[in-house]
Amino acid sequence: MSRTLCGKPQPVGPRPPSARAVTRWLLTHPNALVESGGIQLNAVLANCPELDVLAKHVRTLAHMVTDLQGDQLPGGFESARASTGLPSLSRFAHHLEGGLDTVVAGLSQPWNSGVVEGHVNRIEMLKRQMFGAQDSSSSASASLLAK
Repeated sequence: MSRTLCGKPQPVGPRPPSARAVTRWLLTHPNALVESGGIQLNAVLANCPELDVLAKHVRTLAHMVTDLQGDQLPGGFESARASTGLPSLSRFAHHLEGGLDTVVAGLSQPWNSGVVEGHVNRIEMLKRQMFGAQDSSSSASASLLAK
């Protein structure tokens, strides 16, 4: 350790990666991870067994989401509860179990509600424009006439 002017010991060597960087590495597909990020992530996971276990759970869940394998979710919950060193992960699994049928369906079906969300967002925008308008020549009227 080296000493600064204040006399406080300072660590010597490279700074550890930020929590944001480690999170980005964990959430990036392993094939898309830049080589230096993969090396650093492996070093972090080697020094923190809890984070290594969490990384495995994150990758398993990501695999279920991207490959529409919601039927594997109940087994993932069992595995998450078995990870005794990760109480937050266990609570996350517990909360998802409350709507298990919905979550499994969402992770199993290829369709989504993107079109409906688009319509809802457009209607909300029009309502904001109309209720904020002072007269009939507002932009909301123009938006309605343009459709």
